[in-house]
Amino acid sequence: MTSAVQSDAGSEPARIIALDVLRGVGVLGILLLNIQSFAMPSIAYVHPTTFGDLTGANRVVWHATHLLGDQKFMGIFAMLFGAGVVLMTGRAEARGAQSARLHYRRMGWLLLFGVLHAYLLWYGDILFTYGLCGLGVYLLRRQPPLRLVALAFVLLAGATGLLAAFGWSLAAGRWPPEAAAFVRETWDASPAALARELAAFRGGFLAQMPVRAEEALILQTLLLALGGLGARATAMMLLGIALFRWRILTGERPARVYALLAVAGLFIGLPIVELGVQQHEAHGWAVEHSLFLGTQYNVWGSVFVAVGYVGLVLLAFRVLGADHVVARPLAAAGRMAFTNYIAQSLVCTTIFYGHGVGLFGTLERTEQLVVVVAVWVAMLVWSPLWLARFHMGPLEWLWRALTYGGAPPFVRARGA
Repeated sequence: MTSAVQSDAGSEPARIIALDVLRGVGVLGILLLNIQSFAMPSIAYVHPTTFGDLTGANRVVWHATHLLGDQKFMGIFAMLFGAGVVLMTGRAEARGAQSARLHYRRMGWLLLFGVLHAYLLWYGDILFTYGLCGLGVYLLRRQPPLRLVALAFVLLAGATGLLAAFGWSLAAGRWPPEAAAFVRETWDASPAALARELAAFRGGFLAQMPVRAEEALILQTLLLALGGLGARATAMMLLGIALFRWRILTGERPARVYALLAVAGLFIGLPIVELGVQQHEAHGWAVEHSLFLGTQYNVWGSVFVAVGYVGLVLLAFRVLGADHVVARPLAAAGRMAFTNYIAQSLVCTTIFYGHGVGLFGTLERTEQLVVVVAVWVAMLVWSPLWLARFHMGPLEWLWRALTYGGAPPFVRARGA
């Protein structure tokens, strides 16, 4: 196998290719889930029976993407984000720089990017969440790995326990009638609510703004704090730091370690997630169960599946090598994960929203999958071509320039 580390003289310190490959897998995989929010009303993501066909091939697509993707690729990204915090601050400290100043400046710009992305382009942004959680993760980065793993599970237990309490109290009739009615109406998606969202996103940019801002605000407040999004993201970041310190994420451990992670993670996690699907259907997707209690299966199962994916991808990386025909474009897409993530939003909102082609609410899940594959192909082709001419993606360059207060080299010299 070729070296897991690759230098890129003149642009930034040597890259750890295994991390780039994982980022590439993450940025491709996350579109499998996000496409539902680009293409359909927001409630269809968490309550798939509310909009569109959910039979035959469409059900197979939803089932497979939920089982294999929902929260799993976000988990991979969060783990890599945690590892990135340690990597960036460690390199800064090795140069004698103030890592805290650089880190918080970096997170501040990420928060701004997240706000602009959410309110001007697509409400389902995750950058704001990562930036906010990253503020606290910095303070924990030097904790022993086992303590980080324990803290991650404590955070997950707290978040899922709070959701369970909400569900039990709603089922027991302990919510104020107005609040209970609002939650039920929102979950069941009235025709008027669906029509409002369809009209908004089939309209022009200004027509979209009220609904997009409303959805973004809910995600960045209620779902972040009470819905467990912030706790899950932070927990996966801490887990990523632990795996990085154990040299697992860097691809340095023996192949048998990654094989064990893949088998254990997938064989534990996937049955848990599948049990959750069965429970959703057994309860008829009732809000008391599916919004609160039923989410527990995927929250916990996705942790194991995400770790299993890390094992599976890095096992292949160890066996095939960094120069394999599959690894190289994945690593290139991962090096440009920030740019590719925003590019997905630009492409998909142009396809689905009214300022572009206007296909919002018209494509079934099987047809959405065609869009996903087309975007994947484009990313895997354009990322290596871009990096053959430039040191990094345009948004990576901008973020780095804003963080360090200077413009890093961007265009490669001829023959470099």
